[in-house]
Order: sequence, then structure tokens, then C-alpha cells
Amino acid sequence: MELTKDLTTEVLPGSRTSIVEKVAKEEKLKPGENQSLLCNEEYYLAEEVEEILRSRVREGCAGAEFQLGQFLFEKGDYDMARLEFEAIQNKDMRARYQLGVMCYDTLGDKENPKKGFELMMDVASSKSKHDQGLVAVAEYNIGRAYFQGYGVKQSDFDAERWWLRAANDDNRSPSIKAQTALGMYYSRPETFNMKKAFHWHSLATKAGSLESQGALGVMHLYGMGCSQDRQMALTYLRTAADRGNVYATGQLASYYYNNKLFTKAAEMAERAAHVDNVDEVARSTDCLRDFVSKGVSLGCFYFARCLQLGSGIDQNREKAATYYSLACKHDKDLSALLQQEVTLGHI
Repeated sequence: MELTKDLTTEVLPGSRTSIVEKVAKEEKLKPGENQSLLCNEEYYLAEEVEEILRSRVREGCAGAEFQLGQFLFEKGDYDMARLEFEAIQNKDMRARYQLGVMCYDTLGDKENPKKGFELMMDVASSKSKHDQGLVAVAEYNIGRAYFQGYGVKQSDFDAERWWLRAANDDNRSPSIKAQTALGMYYSRPETFNMKKAFHWHSLATKAGSLESQGALGVMHLYGMGCSQDRQMALTYLRTAADRGNVYATGQLASYYYNNKLFTKAAEMAERAAHVDNVDEVARSTDCLRDFVSKGVSLGCFYFARCLQLGSGIDQNREKAATYYSLACKHDKDLSALLQQEVTLGHI
């Protein structure tokens, strides 16, 4: 799995649980009885949580100002979040980090990647023990800026240097996204070193990276940077697929089809083919959009192949043609390569 330019930011440490969820738990809040159980619970609690946070700010409660800014950030009210973060950025480095994210990723106001880069440098230079959890993720984002050449002159050398800092430091929790980025960085033709790629994907997988877990499955399957081990490959790919990694699901469809396990191939292929919002899946799984698209393309192609030949599923050539087109839509180059393999009799 080669690194692409569509890298995303690393979320603020500790923000995987939303502010609404945290405050609702602290205050033991529940949606009203007349609200449908099918509706998003956090949506109905948001107004009440905002009132609680503003009350805490007025009372001078520790951390309340940041929580209010983060609440507005999570709500998507970026202009108001910016005002809250700007007011406390000199005393709370988390606010400065979020301002950097907003500037770099153009959340709310006009884009200002240079300012976002400068704010990340400020966070990365912090010597406070209180900020140590932020330093590694800021370093990852600095590496990302150098790799993308956005807000700073493009430099693969500096990208690698900052990612190694973010991924390696023994004195704090390393950046998982930096570890995954390095695994992909060393899979590129320009910086090819599959042993290093395997090393970093292994560390990231142990730390919970879904992207790296799928990558390890592929590496074990083909013996890339490690000895070939199909059983280990299937373990990684199945686990990653069950956690929502679409690329891993597509790879399983390919493996099952080429090993004549057509019922399983059709099942996995259909699952990947029916992903209808690539951007949303990429966001929710924290996987690169390009590889989500490749996973969908693999699924569409092998589902079409099963439908065309009646392998593992009832034959339906008209439906097969639709899925061949979808495979090309999601990844034209991958689809062309697979079609070539069919022509050569390899699939």
C-alpha cells in the first residue's frame, strides 16, 4: 500500500469520545421520552450540553472554555469554535492545535495552510509535560505538510524526518498515524524498503491502526517485507474487514475468487461493492480515500465476475455489466489491470 497525498490530520488526543457524550455522562443526561429511539441521541442532547458548558465557563470551571470550543468544533460551527480557541490559545495548547487543524484543513474561515503549519510548529516545540500528548500528533501533521507541500515547501526528506520523530519518541505516546504513514512511505518506488514498511505497519497495527492492519494482511499474503504466511494474512485481512476496512474486504474477495472459493468471494465482493459513500467511510474508518476506492473497485470487479459466470451466485450478465462499470468508476487504473488479467487468463 503506497502513500498518497490525501493524508488526513490526526485528531486531538482524547477527542475520540465527543464532548456531548462526555458531558452527558457526567451530568447523567438522557434524551426526552418523546424522542424516537431511531434518532441520533447526541443530536437531541447537544442544546442542553451547550447550556451546561456555557454555565461552566461563567462559573470559571477548569477546562470549560476549551470544552466549549471543542463542542462547537465537533458541531461544525467552526467560526464560533475559532473565537473560543483564539481566546485561550496562549494558555491551552490544545486550542492552538485545533486552530492549526482549522487553518490547514480550511475548516470555517478561508484557507491558511502557512498559518496552520506555524501553529503546529508552536505545539511541537512545547516543553511542557502537560502538552506531551500533543507534541507527537503535531509532529505528524508537520510531516504531512512537508509531504503534501501545503503551507511549506514540499520535501520528502523533511516529511520522513518529522514522521520518524512523531513515531519514535519513547518518552510519550507515539503518533499512530505517523507509524502508518511511514509504512506507506517506504512502500513507494522512490523510498522503497519493504522491511521498514513492515516494521512500521506492525507497530501501528499493535497500536490499533485499521489501515495498517489491512496493509499487514496484504504483506503477509504476498511475502512483502516478511515471509509469506497465508494464514496470518487471512487473520489480518478478516479482522480488518470486520472492523470496516474496505480495501481489506476487496482483497479478501480477490483471494477467495482466485482460490475458487466462489461463494465466499461473492459475499465479500458484494459487501465491498455496496459501499456507496467513499468519503464518509474514509472519514469514519480513518482510512485513506484512495484505498477505500480501490477496495470498492475490487469488490465491484469480483462481484461482476461472479455474476457474469454464475460463480457462487446466480448468473446475471446484465447486472455484471453494471458492476464492471462501477469498478472502472471507482478506480480506472485498477479496473484496467484486472481486465488485463482476465484477458491473459489469470482470473
